[in-house]
Amino acid sequence: MSLIRYPLRKRDVKNLLEEFSRIFGNEIRGIFGSKPKIEVAKISRGEIFIVNDKPVLLKVEGTIIPALTFSSLINILPKAIVDMGAVPHICNGADVMVPGIVEIEGQFREGDSVAVLDEKHRKAISVTKALIHSDEIKLLKRGKALKNLHYVGDGFWKTIKTLQKRKS
Repeated sequence: MSLIRYPLRKRDVKNLLEEFSRIFGNEIRGIFGSKPKIEVAKISRGEIFIVNDKPVLLKVEGTIIPALTFSSLINILPKAIVDMGAVPHICNGADVMVPGIVEIEGQFREGDSVAVLDEKHRKAISVTKALIHSDEIKLLKRGKALKNLHYVGDGFWKTIKTLQKRKS
């Protein structure tokens, strides 16, 4: 997997921070500090934003989402808890189907980012984009509910783990 990594200019950092704030709220600025150093690592599926030497956000299919390793942001996302039978499929890139969802925490609309947690350990295994409103999921018996954008073991995950090893 080829990796292109470069620092952002101050002007680009400012614009990116504004975009992050629009998506995740102003509290993200407190997490990153007043003058964060931001680098971008480009891989085949998208971009990894490395803030103050920590890979924290991704751009996948034009959507900015938190990396699974960035728990501060994963914790504020609405969550879909899935049964253990769905976990291996989701960790192989499958979208999340309605029957696999056992619980919803928080509310979300179509297009929102949603963290997917396994039922047994309540660990984040995927970051998804909602295909339907959270209230609709409770009414449906079948169909896709969440589009899988980033999951444990995908290219982003492996690249982030490699970046973290290089840093330590």
